[in-house]
Amino acid sequence: MMGTRLLAAARLSSASQLMDSPHNNLKRGIGVFLTIVVVALSYAAGFLHGHHNLIFEQSFQPKIVSTEIAKPKEVDFSLFWNAWNKIEAQYVGEFDPQKAVYGAISGLVGSLKDPFSLYLTPDESKKFLDDLRGQFQGIGAELAVKNEKVVVVAPLEGSPAQKAGLKANDQIIKIDGQDIGLLTFGDVISKIRGPKGSTVTLTVLRDGKGEAKEVTIKREVIKINSVKLSIDQGIARFQIIQFGDDTTAEAQKAAEKIVASNPKGIILDLRNDPGGFLNAAVDVTSLFLDDKLIVSEQDKAHHLKAFKTTITPRLKDFKVVVLVNGGSASGSEIVAGALQDHHRAMLVGEKTFGKGSVQSLEDLPDGSTLRITIAKWLTPQGKQISGEGIKPDVELKLTEDDVKNGKDPQMEKAREILTHESN
Repeated sequence: MMGTRLLAAARLSSASQLMDSPHNNLKRGIGVFLTIVVVALSYAAGFLHGHHNLIFEQSFQPKIVSTEIAKPKEVDFSLFWNAWNKIEAQYVGEFDPQKAVYGAISGLVGSLKDPFSLYLTPDESKKFLDDLRGQFQGIGAELAVKNEKVVVVAPLEGSPAQKAGLKANDQIIKIDGQDIGLLTFGDVISKIRGPKGSTVTLTVLRDGKGEAKEVTIKREVIKINSVKLSIDQGIARFQIIQFGDDTTAEAQKAAEKIVASNPKGIILDLRNDPGGFLNAAVDVTSLFLDDKLIVSEQDKAHHLKAFKTTITPRLKDFKVVVLVNGGSASGSEIVAGALQDHHRAMLVGEKTFGKGSVQSLEDLPDGSTLRITIAKWLTPQGKQISGEGIKPDVELKLTEDDVKNGKDPQMEKAREILTHESN
């Protein structure tokens, strides 16, 4: 997985996801969302590229082997080894050198203060790859770190998390009664992940405030279907659950059915869509736009890489309303941002999550992986997604009372707009 690219957040079961090409599956650009399906985390072989590699002899006395092309500026590594030696010589408990190395690398990545730059141990990396292959055991929710808090990006459609009442923007404060204040994000993921049939109780603050609420969730095998289509009263509801490796093919099939039924308009429902493969997001957008810029990638040197439409715009002549909320992130923000900037669709709902960065993903020699944010995504008009989100044209909340009463004012508004425009 050399030089893999991600867009993302993280799928809490050891996951990361948004790639350039689903045919290269686990090889190329993953756009991630730690998915606690628990789906969960992410990753790099170029890590100490040109600097130093840690190696261990059988006696496990660590030493530095220099492969440097250029030395880090004014970095005194003797401080690290001084601390290492003191801990090894004096610590009264058990000292595991390998765990210490993993902890040191995690601390290095943590110093970036970037919730999407992550380090995974070999075991976590294996679970991550297993999750990307399509089936997960867990609760079925996307998690991320936001303002140094662990929050739910979105429960996946039909997942145990959704059925139990977990909601986008819930802040997790306890797992099975244990305060998570001193836990790493990886620890949180590990504690939420578990075999089907078992349960986990999360204590959450709704929207990060108010009275704490306990949500008990029974873990299941999670199989995600990425596209749903229904046509009712002349309006097509085209829902993208996430941008998976089957999304392009499924979206094209849905587009054929839409064209055949010739509806008054299309409601593209991206609510609680946490993202996925970049190419799938670009392909779905391409169904609605003809020969247009969809998104640009801006790197550290402010160089721009443009991503334009790719496939036949089968749906370019249909009126479109896009539904978004705080659980719409990454790939879904790329789609929504492009359709809004090109005045192709009206956005209805709530401000999106604000996940718009690109990660480099590579393997380290021992099977562990490192993910580093290397670029930001910009909408066609140059607006930054990361940390900003996409503001809908019509802001309208879906409240808990609405859900309890079986109402969906956002969907109703979308239907109203399409019906009015078609008259």
